Amino acid sequence: MNPNLRRLAAFDALALTSGLWFLAKFFRYAFPPLYPTFQADLGVSNTLLGTAFSVMMLVYAAMQFPSGALADRFGSVRVIAVGAAITAGAGFLLAVEGPLSALLDGTVGALAILLVGMGLVGAGTGAHKTVAIRLLSTVYPQRTGRALGVFDTFGTFGGVAAPAVVVALTDVAGWQTLFLGGGIFGLALLVGFVRRVPKRLPDDDATQDRETGSDDAAGGIARYAPLFREPTFLVFVGVNAMFGFAYNGVAAFLPLYLVDAAGLGSAVANLLYSALFVVSLVQVVTGDLSDRLGERVVMVATLAIAALGLGGLLVASGPLLAGAAVVAFGVGSHGFRPVRGAYLVQLVPESVAGGSMGIVRTILMGSGAVSPAVVGYLSDAVGFVPAFALLAAAMAAGVGAAGLLSRLE
Repeated sequence: MNPNLRRLAAFDALALTSGLWFLAKFFRYAFPPLYPTFQADLGVSNTLLGTAFSVMMLVYAAMQFPSGALADRFGSVRVIAVGAAITAGAGFLLAVEGPLSALLDGTVGALAILLVGMGLVGAGTGAHKTVAIRLLSTVYPQRTGRALGVFDTFGTFGGVAAPAVVVALTDVAGWQTLFLGGGIFGLALLVGFVRRVPKRLPDDDATQDRETGSDDAAGGIARYAPLFREPTFLVFVGVNAMFGFAYNGVAAFLPLYLVDAAGLGSAVANLLYSALFVVSLVQVVTGDLSDRLGERVVMVATLAIAALGLGGLLVASGPLLAGAAVVAFGVGSHGFRPVRGAYLVQLVPESVAGGSMGIVRTILMGSGAVSPAVVGYLSDAVGFVPAFALLAAAMAAGVGAAGLLSRLE
């Protein structure tokens, strides 16, 4: 094989794992642009839509620790493959929403299928990232920060594609077509992942993890307890919890916020929603910077930029100011993601890496999962600006906690 092609082939694990993360984010962020359609067709409120998004994210959060612990015992490839199969199945369920809702009683049936489908999206995608971080750090040990930057960038571009696809398909072929295509794409990636990725692991991943798990199984969840006696780990968890609360609240309602509070048209709001994810290319840069400068410095810097952007959203009016605020928030938020993953890899022992990452991501996504319901309720009760002010306060607290983290080591 040509040496250049051989070098490219070595990145098949990264491409396939990242492709599945792209699909996960694509499904997740297809829902907010569809809120106006759901409101028109189902007659639901912001509170109900926010609660539905929160339920999806709570299911996602609940999967973090179990998936990580199972990967410690049975191998990363198996866990990711099962999650991908569930995600593809959710796409197919949502794709046949029309015929099924007619059988189940019209609007009530359609709402039930939507909620079940969202729950399955949360369950399937929840088995991916925690395990993928560990897998990629094993396959690319010398380039973990860069690999995670590429991985997160792929995923975030799912958020770029979702609003555009929603606009393109909703009036032409129906939003269900989006999920049908996603299900087919997910199955294709699953086949490639199962066939190619095990060949890139240094040892038999499943056998190695089974042996590790069987040796430590007696300790159960107690294996992870010592981490919570470490101040650095506790502060790091707090940083992630505050970031997750702020980011997920914005991501769930940004299009509606831009229309309601910033006075933008729906088309411009969806365009800026895509821009939030387009700037995720910064993840490759911040991942590389974390390899060079250290994770803690880059974490503080990226969170500070995100906080400034979110603060700017509170006072922005018109597309230029709102767009600048969205870009700043996106640069900081997405720039933070690969750095926290690389830092966590360094922070926890290898023997409990999967479960430890699962614990952190359970707390992160759990706090983030509550946020859409809170924002939905506050937007109905007192308006979007006070709701987003709460998110800005949480992000600012995260910056302060990240600064404290730098002083603890």
